[in-house]
Amino acid sequence: MKKIWIFIALSGALAVVMGAMVAHMLKDILEVKDIARIQTAATYQMYHTLMIAILAGLYQFKPLKIIQQSVWIFVLGIILFSGSLYLYSFTHYHPLVFLTPIGGILLIVGWLNLIRMGFVNLRF
Repeated sequence: MKKIWIFIALSGALAVVMGAMVAHMLKDILEVKDIARIQTAATYQMYHTLMIAILAGLYQFKPLKIIQQSVWIFVLGIILFSGSLYLYSFTHYHPLVFLTPIGGILLIVGWLNLIRMGFVNLRF
């Protein structure tokens, strides 16, 4: 799980950087649609990065496979969802739009996988 903490730090920092860039540096350069895409990507990235941090902390006390699975599903979801939105906003390379919904589905699957936690005895 040490690699996950590196991902958490980099992902959180990237979400803040991207949000700040569209609010300040890129607001006069990019189109409104591209700014909205980047803001959406940064918002979803931050929400899910925070969830990964919570799960990674929980995993240190209860190393359950369910937690580990959701963490990796969220990581892949962030990369595909937010990553494709960032790249598309800057390049307009159309095939990237096919990755975004896959990433979104993975983010949903990560949350739904956590339903299984309701069936686990989590005594500390």
